[in-house]
Amino acid sequence: MSAADASSPSVEAAPDLARAQSLYRQRAAGYDAELVPFEPLRRQAVDLLDLRPGQQVLDLGCGTGLSLPLLAEKVGLTGRVWGLEPCPEMARRARQRCAQAGWPQVQVCQGDARAATVWPKDLQADAALFQFSHDILQQPEALAAVMARLRPGATVVSCGLEWAPAWAWTVNAWVLSAALYSVTDLRQMHQPWHLLADWLPDLQVHSTWMGCIYFAVGHVPDAPVSPV
Repeated sequence: MSAADASSPSVEAAPDLARAQSLYRQRAAGYDAELVPFEPLRRQAVDLLDLRPGQQVLDLGCGTGLSLPLLAEKVGLTGRVWGLEPCPEMARRARQRCAQAGWPQVQVCQGDARAATVWPKDLQADAALFQFSHDILQQPEALAAVMARLRPGATVVSCGLEWAPAWAWTVNAWVLSAALYSVTDLRQMHQPWHLLADWLPDLQVHSTWMGCIYFAVGHVPDAPVSPV
């Protein structure tokens, strides 16, 4: 499925960031165990970034840091991994993971992706990962801030929940239960990646797990894009 075939609503609904903080604060202690079944998806998303040693990558909504070891291995000691997590409890666990593993090339920042102070001023990363980061994807200002930190040609990969086809009602019942536990706004669950399509003209989307999980892959164009 090509992103060019999708239409985006003219009015965006901002996620409830306070509610998102609350949701993830409650989940922090058991988060790693909850996501064990999704590890194959995580590995596939990281592989789609096609990272090489020495590159820099952003991990948006990095949670407790489950993707960080995979990303650190890909970029090696000469590269850099920048994790960003809005929830303090999640970010603290991610930092603890990094400290225990001794990854000098990984830095975890706690804060809002829209804040300019979160990122080094001269950062021009080679890739960005949105792994089950639905709420960040629904914030136009956050995406603008992220894109400003990516070099032309950078690879962007997103993976997360989406509504399956209407006939798969049992699958969608599972999606609903999972989304209510982790997403603050269900209105864009039919196309969670729709704002990415405005920034990445070559965005390609495909679904798996009976249509309830999507992968979106695109590249930052050479010429700047200004979404409407």
